[in-house]
Amino acid sequence: MTDAEWAAVRPLLPVPGWMRGRGGQPEAYCHRAILDAIGYLVDKGIKWRAMPADFPPWDRAYAFFRRWRDHGLVKEFHDRLRARIRERLGRDAEPSAGVIDSQSVKADAVVGSDSRGFDGGKLVNGRKRHVVVDTLGLLLGVMVTAADTGDRTAARVLLRQVADVHHQLELVWADGGYTGSLVEYCLARLALGPGDRSNAATTCAASWCCPSGGSSSVSSPTSCAPAAWCATTSVAPPAPRRWSTGRWPCS
Repeated sequence: MTDAEWAAVRPLLPVPGWMRGRGGQPEAYCHRAILDAIGYLVDKGIKWRAMPADFPPWDRAYAFFRRWRDHGLVKEFHDRLRARIRERLGRDAEPSAGVIDSQSVKADAVVGSDSRGFDGGKLVNGRKRHVVVDTLGLLLGVMVTAADTGDRTAARVLLRQVADVHHQLELVWADGGYTGSLVEYCLARLALGPGDRSNAATTCAASWCCPSGGSSSVSSPTSCAPAAWCATTSVAPPAPRRWSTGRWPCS
């Protein structure tokens, strides 16, 4: 992690409890070193126990990661970074449009048969990752299933999860694999108003639906008129987590 990256990341990290008068001993390792260790593990695909000696001990790095993950801080940290990137590029912090797709990947021989499957379309025996991104390609949601899980089946769950977090989403682009029953499911569950849906080729979640978002003839988000088709959600967005402004000693 460069000095510039650390300067951007540091204010987003949670302040240790001992600096907030909650007791405990000072932490022995800098959060910057912990993040470098986690980033190295993710990038190289190694085991925790295979962490090089240049980083903090693997068990300490894993303890930090587990604590942040279990308290939802890893996801919140990612979301706050995504919001900063969007604002830096002149976009709103919360996206209003996204893209959904999936990819089947081969699974190693050690992967159990209960979590793998055969994708007949791609001829892949393994798992499938379903991803929703914004129009900048920044991650909004991801889900991993067996490769034989249908795109529409997984999209019902994934889109609902994404919509529960990103309340300003208005439309999602998708390919032909997400048409049919999924569109009807969204319309029925969301009680949207009537309209000509003959060109429907996109899926919807939360309180929105665009009838032509996934069509191959759509050239840009502005070519769709969501105002005529979309309902607004009445669910209030969750209150942001309170983060301390304190600092901790770290180079």
